[in-house]
Amino acid sequence: QVQLVESGGGLVQAGGSLRLSCAASGRTASSYAMGWFRQAPGKEREFVAAISWSGGSTYYADSVKGRFTIFRDNAKNTVYLQMNSLKPEDTAVYYCAAVRGGFIATMTYEYDYWGQGTQVTVSS
Repeated sequence: QVQLVESGGGLVQAGGSLRLSCAASGRTASSYAMGWFRQAPGKEREFVAAISWSGGSTYYADSVKGRFTIFRDNAKNTVYLQMNSLKPEDTAVYYCAAVRGGFIATMTYEYDYWGQGTQVTVSS
């Protein structure tokens, strides 16, 4: 069993930055691949970024490529999402998720555990 707790969301102006954190509990948390998803009001949950268990591989949605960076610190069982050059369309609830097997996944159904989410609001 893995429990995930996100933090770091908030209100920021367009062009600003935020760093989200996702703390994972469980003895084997560091062996899971991790992902970030987001869901805006009235829209489906969408993939943002993912990282393999080792941190050696990452993958991004086209909409955030070059602006967001996912990385992890397995000693702290924490994965991060650094978000730069934020746009109003980045406004959403951001969720972190964990998938067994350690390899990158991009679909919601592939993930086994989910956090409760953290709100990110970007004002224009």
